[in-house]
Amino acid sequence: MLATILAATALVIALIGLWLSVALARKVGSRDPFAVPKAWRGILRVHPAAAASPGAFSLENPERQRVAFIANPSKDGVAEVRERALRACAIRYLPEPMWFTTTEEDPGVGQTRRAVESGADLVVAVGGDGTVRAVAEGLANTGVAMGILPMGTGNLFARNLDLPMQDTAAQLRTVLEGADRTVDVGYLTLERAFQGHGEDGTHVFLVMAGAGIDAEMVDGANPTLKRRLGWMAYFFAALEHLGDKRMTATVSIDGGDEVTNEMRTVLLANAGKLPGGLQLIPDASITDGTLDIATLDARAGIVGWTDLFGSVIAQGAGMKQSELLQAWRASRIDHARGKRVEITLASPERVQVDGDGLGRARRIKAWIEPAALKVRVPNA
Repeated sequence: MLATILAATALVIALIGLWLSVALARKVGSRDPFAVPKAWRGILRVHPAAAASPGAFSLENPERQRVAFIANPSKDGVAEVRERALRACAIRYLPEPMWFTTTEEDPGVGQTRRAVESGADLVVAVGGDGTVRAVAEGLANTGVAMGILPMGTGNLFARNLDLPMQDTAAQLRTVLEGADRTVDVGYLTLERAFQGHGEDGTHVFLVMAGAGIDAEMVDGANPTLKRRLGWMAYFFAALEHLGDKRMTATVSIDGGDEVTNEMRTVLLANAGKLPGGLQLIPDASITDGTLDIATLDARAGIVGWTDLFGSVIAQGAGMKQSELLQAWRASRIDHARGKRVEITLASPERVQVDGDGLGRARRIKAWIEPAALKVRVPNA
């Protein structure tokens, strides 16, 4: 009797299981068996349109990009970004990405070159402007695309590319599904008055290099304030140098005549946008094959600095200084353009590239390499 009851119960369970299987098969129909359930998409940041984007993975196109991430481990949140990056690649059926970390001895150039040698089609900089510069140096003229997950204080290059700044999901979509854009790369070498006072060699810059108060500001920014206030920490660092003596610099562009002037800073720009929406050099373009050179000066103490700041705001809005009023103003901004520039400083001055200090130098040589780098940007 007991055996009969157990057999009947097993038969009922089997019939129920068969009915559920048939019902599920009818409901699923011809749906993709690998599709992510709709209820999970908000958690995994999956968008149905992703599979239809140009060049996106499909079962008919299994050969997809091999991705490598070059991460600065000192940045807060890198572990979480790594987890999300691995998940973002997995749900797009991409090969498991390579993951490299930077060190004090190598901020990313060597890791980038190893990634390229290992077959990476896309190398992603995870960090601030220093990491971005290092990855760009390793990728320049290779044809391999660079992506950016900005995690720095200024994130200058990311801002000039109009990348999403606070949304990790949007950043990963841009990196993995965006369009490639070819941009110019700046290079700079220094001649020092004495040895051992800075980093030697050739330096890449993607946004802006400079000598004078801008480099003093970069060098003097308090690390604690940078973590708490972000790019505003540089503003407080600049206040300490408003009373410094003006420097004397001689500038020659494309082998032309040398022009000597007193100034607060001389800037070499591949791009002109700063944090806070400031357009320091509005005409600078990362695709025009030239450097924009700007010299900024302020006299008469706080009056001159106020006038200079007002001029920066005005030119960002499209208003240029009148040549007729230049002689009467307490500040001055002069612009020029060329492919190569040489700067000789009357005394050693601090130099910076994209917010990284290089120490002091007496002579600077800089040039532009047009269309040297491929970067991943949002789709239009």
